[in-house]
Amino acid sequence: MIRFDLKCSADHHFDSWFQSGAGFETLRATGMLTCPTCGSTQVEKALMAPPLAKTVKGPLQSKETDVEKALAKLRHEVETTSDYVGLQFASEARKMHDGDSPERPIYGEARAEDARKLLEDGIPVLPLPFMPKRNTN
Repeated sequence: MIRFDLKCSADHHFDSWFQSGAGFETLRATGMLTCPTCGSTQVEKALMAPPLAKTVKGPLQSKETDVEKALAKLRHEVETTSDYVGLQFASEARKMHDGDSPERPIYGEARAEDARKLLEDGIPVLPLPFMPKRNTN
């Protein structure tokens, strides 16, 4: 299998997987390859860049900055001293505020609309400067 970056005659860019380069050419020649945006059958390969490694090893690897160290420390503190409540964050925060659940430090995920409602109701919440790890315990 091979992935090609493609573009149509209207300059819409997309990608797709093919059995081989010849498979791409066959589909294109028979008009069975279409742009998902406009439906054009005039599709050709776009310029592709090779995938690059996400981490560099050796002497070129940059050192962790002070900001990265502070974020790592904050993340560790939040994850070790708080309960992860996942997608139930908004409802759990509301239960604690209303006295229906014992107060404790929690973190999780909430839709922007739900977080806004909590703030409007005087329930203090703050966004984390990192995505929480999805704990299952």
